[in-house]
Parts: sequence; structure tokens; C-alpha cells
Amino acid sequence: MGRRPVLRSLAGVLVATLALSGAACSSDEPSGSNAAEAGPNGIDDGSELTLWTRAPLEKQAKLLVDAYNASHENTVKLTVVPNDDYVAKVGAAAGSSGLPDLFAADIVYVPNWVSQGLFQDLSSNINGLSFKDTINKGHLSAGTVDGKPHVLPFVLDLSMLFWNKDLFREAGLDPEKAPANLEEYAAAAKAVQALKKDGVYGTAAGLNCGGCLVFTWFPSIWASGGQVMSPDGTESKLADETAQKVYSTWADLWKSGAVLPSSAGETGPTWTAGFTEGKVGLMFYPATLLSSTPFDVGVAGIPGPTGGASTFVGGDGIGVSKDSKKAAQAWNFLSWMMSEDAQVEVLAKNKDVVSRSDLANNKYAAEDPRLVTINEVAGKGDTPVALNFQQAFNAPNSPWLTLIRNQVLNGSGDLQKDNGEITAVLKQ
Repeated sequence: MGRRPVLRSLAGVLVATLALSGAACSSDEPSGSNAAEAGPNGIDDGSELTLWTRAPLEKQAKLLVDAYNASHENTVKLTVVPNDDYVAKVGAAAGSSGLPDLFAADIVYVPNWVSQGLFQDLSSNINGLSFKDTINKGHLSAGTVDGKPHVLPFVLDLSMLFWNKDLFREAGLDPEKAPANLEEYAAAAKAVQALKKDGVYGTAAGLNCGGCLVFTWFPSIWASGGQVMSPDGTESKLADETAQKVYSTWADLWKSGAVLPSSAGETGPTWTAGFTEGKVGLMFYPATLLSSTPFDVGVAGIPGPTGGASTFVGGDGIGVSKDSKKAAQAWNFLSWMMSEDAQVEVLAKNKDVVSRSDLANNKYAAEDPRLVTINEVAGKGDTPVALNFQQAFNAPNSPWLTLIRNQVLNGSGDLQKDNGEITAVLKQ
């Protein structure tokens, strides 16, 4: 099998080329233990395992690792890597056969890294799980090549509709009722704006952040039955009728002055700050921030132009690296991670989203109906899969970002042409 380069990082820096560095491709067989031969739970024999994750997932990773280490003979040694350094570190390690036993990956990178052979095939292990059909389908799909899954969900991060109940009350809106469609969303934003409170705006978005926009606007398209790409991830559908309704709604909101002005230049680092500070009425917002939002909020799935509800199932997948000599022990960690004990008593207990639909209405979520809503909407969401997703959507100055800024901020540009530019990148 030929060897291909790893994709560019978020900063556009080309990381180690597998062809030059001699990284193994997916047909290479790792030496050492084999996960599939170790039984459904793997091997717990006191081995030391290594695990890498990126910094945004440090909280959840530490919770899982600490709980595993306290209850197993094996020990997992966790390394947390700064987000901006992670892709380069993985690329360099892949090229020198130095990947850890386990590593997590932003779900948008997973399809490319699986295709490069960076993860071992876990199909027999995953297919052997009695609850396989309840595992989040978006994450499983992102790591599946030729019908063989290679990763499991590590941490789910969902985009949801959040609203500030106090601001809703002041604006004469029902604080317990979510907008049912984008028209109602826009009306609520304008109602909050009409309060004319100093520094308070109806809504906000990361309008110079491609990743923020796929995370929050793709679900509006899905909620009304639209698609963002062809099933094989090589053709953009972002000039279709449903997408146009999303753009026109936001263009109107921007023109009306109901959008936080700093949204126009927001590249990502502070895109949620206005809402967290109580200065925004409602917005599409990461579910992982629920526990740290310091006031009473309502939570619902993201609506489309005609209603419905959906979410972008983001976060990270995790698998056994091609370089691991302890695959059976690594599978012991992964199988435990998907167990009810880990999903409920570690993640749900700490207000994180579970990765199994059968555990959505667990005892901790039942204490806060918003958590049940988040877990249930996870099953209605999607994780788009494309080998060139990063360049097409997330990269600075991506063609997706050009399309949005033309349609929403500039009132110019050729939608069909801009959509065609996204397709051109996806086909590369």
C-alpha cells in the first residue's frame, strides 16, 4: 500500500510526511499483544500504558484515567498536549514509530488518520460489545474504513441551543420554552435586543471561525432534513435551499443589529464569552460548558428553518495506535471506558455527555433535565466525515468561511461559486 502525507494542522503547518519517515500503513501488523485475541475485556496484567490527549479534554481524560488506575492492575500514564501542538506531535511520532499505546484525536481528523493507518483495527472487539448499537454512531462512523471501526468515542462535545432565562423573562419571552425553528430563534434574539440594555445583544456567533460555524450551523441544516456534503465527503451541498435559509436568517439578524458586534472578527478563542458573561440572550453553544455557565439557562437541540432538532457531535475519538505492543491491555482500558461504570459513574457524575444512548437517562442526568435533553439530542446529531474536512472548513481563510462571510456579512459573492470552491478542496 502506498504511503500518504498527514493533513495540515489547524495552523496550516505541514506535519511529518509518512512517506518520508517510514510510518507504517494500515496493512502493517503491530508486534506484541493483539486486542482481538484477548477476549471481550482485554488483558489487565499490571502493564503500563501510555495515552495522549489534547489540552481541551484534560478534565475528562484525567477523570477517566484516575478512575481506571484506581480499579485496575494496569496503569495508564496520561500526557496532555497543548491543542496547537497536537497534530504536529502526532505526525512526528507516527513517522518515527513513536506513538503511544492509546491516543485521542479531534473527530474531524479521525477519518484521515485512520486512512493513514495510525490506528489499529478494532472491528472484532467493537462488534463484540453487547451494546455496540447504542454507541454514538457519528464517532463510530468517522473511524470506520472498509466497514472496520478503529476508534471509540472518548469525549463527546455537542452543539446545543442555550438561552439566558433572565433575559428571556425581561424580554417577555417564556423562559421555559425553546424557539421551535430559526424564525422563532431570530424573533427571540430581536426581542432581547429591543431591551436596549447596555452591552447586551440578542445573539452571537463565531463569524470568522470556520470550526465554530460548522459546529453550530450544520445542525440547523440537518434539523430540517438538509445535508451539508455528499455521503462520500467529496461534494459540498452548502448552496442548497435549506442552507440558504440559514444564511438569510443570520444575514437579517446581523443587519438588524441583534448580533454581538465582535462576532464579525471572532476567530474562536472567545466565541462563547459573551453568553457566559450574561451579555447574550441566546446562542448555539457547547454542551460541555453547561456546568461552568454561572446563571440559569435553558437547553435544547439546534433548530432548523422548519423546526426539528440536531447537533454536531464533536469531541474526540480514541483508539489503539499502530505502534502499540500492548493492544490487548489497551483494549482493557477502552472496553472499561465504554462500560456503564465509566460512562455513568465517571462522565455523567461530572455532568459530561455519555457516549451510549441506552445510558442517556441515567441517575445523574435525571437530577437535571437539561442533561437528559443533551444526551437524547446526541442521538439525533451527526458527525460529517471527509478526508479533507480541515482544509475545506476549519482552516483560516477556508472556502467555507469565505462563503459565510459573503452571505451573512458582505451581502455579496456568488453562492454557487463559493460552494464549488468547497467541493474543489473536498475532492483534492
